[in-house]
Amino acid sequence: MNYWLVKSEPAAYAWAQFVRDGKAAWTGVRNFQARNNLRAMKTGDRVLFYHSVTDKRIVGVARVVREFYPDATAAEGDWSCVDLAPLKPLAKPVSLDAIKADQVLRELPLVKQSRLSVTPLAKAQFERVLELSGTKV
Repeated sequence: MNYWLVKSEPAAYAWAQFVRDGKAAWTGVRNFQARNNLRAMKTGDRVLFYHSVTDKRIVGVARVVREFYPDATAAEGDWSCVDLAPLKPLAKPVSLDAIKADQVLRELPLVKQSRLSVTPLAKAQFERVLELSGTKV
């Protein structure tokens, strides 16, 4: 199993809406590195859901339910998307400040490449977020 982090602005697509939808195609990614990360995702991989811009915190855990396929929202180019489904909210969201202050998490791509919307995580990083949030998955 691999681990990932995806970012979404809460005003555009919030965790609460994702939960109501029950599943979502993760579309609209227009960065080659992020697209390649989408293409590396496998069914069953775990995904942390991060609210960017206004909220700046990890709020939930999702899973990949469909591996990459062409992104129908792309007018041109070779873009991909995956389908994600929510697993559970974090018991206590983990803020960007907490991530930057943590020895294990400060090296996350979220910190180092803050504009990248889909990033890989090490298993230890994923587990550390769960530990800080008090969440069992």
